[in-house]
Amino acid sequence: MVGSNTLRHRLLRLYLPLLGYGVFLLFPFAWMLIVSFKPDTEALDTSRNPFLVASVTLDHYIYLFEETDFLRWVWNTAVVTTAATALSLFCSVLIGYALGRLRFRGGNILGVAVFLAYLVPPTLLFIPLSQVISRFNLYNKYWALIFTYPTFLIPFAGWQLMGYFRTIPIELEQAALVDGATRLQAMWRIILPLALPGVLSAGIFCFTLGWNEFLYALVFMGTGDMKTVPVGAVSDLIRADVYQWGSLMAAGILGSVPVAIAYSFFVDHYISGLTAGATKG
Repeated sequence: MVGSNTLRHRLLRLYLPLLGYGVFLLFPFAWMLIVSFKPDTEALDTSRNPFLVASVTLDHYIYLFEETDFLRWVWNTAVVTTAATALSLFCSVLIGYALGRLRFRGGNILGVAVFLAYLVPPTLLFIPLSQVISRFNLYNKYWALIFTYPTFLIPFAGWQLMGYFRTIPIELEQAALVDGATRLQAMWRIILPLALPGVLSAGIFCFTLGWNEFLYALVFMGTGDMKTVPVGAVSDLIRADVYQWGSLMAAGILGSVPVAIAYSFFVDHYISGLTAGATKG
């Protein structure tokens, strides 16, 4: 009886809520997958069951690869996102270390200011940034997005790493300094390896935001063959009031694969970076 009550309790309190939450999260991807394999006539037929596929077709995927520059869009997105993530992580590690480990006047105020910078909407920044991009002649070049994406990636990643660095015992760094290490050596050899879960968590965050960013990519690099996946899918698969739903869903499914791969490889470090410190002592 005790075992039966425990099983029932876990079923009602744990497994059923998790099942409902999983269905809620996966439903958009399941719907995109279903629509991407449906012929247009079947997808637009409201008399059919929308969750059933009577005849599977690959025409939408074939159209995406043969009639659009989808592979070029993926390459552009990968180049910009990887470079912007690397640049943002480098700056965020320095910001997080300085604000999280060093004690100086105004440090807490700077920490709050860094986070508040993340709350500034891109719709307010792209106009002055467009003047900077124009002055340096960077329109429709990779550098236009590599230099603008960190404006919203660094504030949050730096704030997140600042909190993570504070969880590492200060005694470890002090011992390294007493043994003759410089501040930079202590950070590189002692603190940074312990903060690796937090760094990976911030990196996944930066990669995800950069991969899905639309406004800056549309304004600064949205013409010709320099489009990113979000911009290319919207501009080439939506013509006036005609939506190519099958190809749009196919682009959405394929465009989310790199982010899903990144999460699958680093999910343990990502959860650790969000929920706990590196060490406690």
